[in-house]
Amino acid sequence: MRNIFKFRLWVLTLAFMSFTWPGEKAITVYLVGDSTMSQKAVKAYPEAGWGMPFAFFFNPDVRVDNRAQNGRSTKSFLKEGRWSAVMDSLNAGDYVLIQFGHNDEIPTKKNATTEVEFRTNLKRFVSEARSKKALPVLITAVARRKFDAAGKLEDTHTVYSEIIRQVAKETKVPLIDLDRRSQALLTSLGPEQSKFLYNHLEPGEHPNYPNGSQDDTHFNEFGARKMAQLVLAEIRALKLGLADHIVSKDK
Repeated sequence: MRNIFKFRLWVLTLAFMSFTWPGEKAITVYLVGDSTMSQKAVKAYPEAGWGMPFAFFFNPDVRVDNRAQNGRSTKSFLKEGRWSAVMDSLNAGDYVLIQFGHNDEIPTKKNATTEVEFRTNLKRFVSEARSKKALPVLITAVARRKFDAAGKLEDTHTVYSEIIRQVAKETKVPLIDLDRRSQALLTSLGPEQSKFLYNHLEPGEHPNYPNGSQDDTHFNEFGARKMAQLVLAEIRALKLGLADHIVSKDK
């Protein structure tokens, strides 16, 4: 009987924790972006997007809806109807964290966008999110791990990250400069230690990568968590309302 009582008490406690008072509404945080942010399939592990650990740093008042997809640019996200799907679900008070650049900036990619298109698409995301009384936040593309022969980290997002900064300023949208923040982290770690953030594997080390992996763009689980922590720190620094719902220690 005692065990049954404890079980019922546990169920009631969970129900109370998830209860929302009448008139209250959970905040949804939509993540819109590319593979560095996205949810990964099991076959891709240990590769992880920073949006995966990010979702676990909030109290029950916040729901993180990760709409980021591998290989997407602003152009393809619009063309495939992914943005319109976000707009259909968006409510007043929700957040939209927007991070693109990786696939927009490479001319050889089929989804590449010109600088003018990139700027236009970003402004469209901001304008349409605001039309639903949602809160857009622009995020510069997270750094690639690319060190030169002298051991200096190269900036691979110079032009497109600057466009994001300019659009954020012009539209008065909060900016999380993840490019600069992640560059600073990689620089502090150096060429060798920074490998531990990315999906670097020796042949035979993981069944999903029998031939190994030397990926300097996508993160492993540890790297994804570190990038999520940078984003959380910036949310706090910007004093966004969302910061009040961060409950886990991001250290």
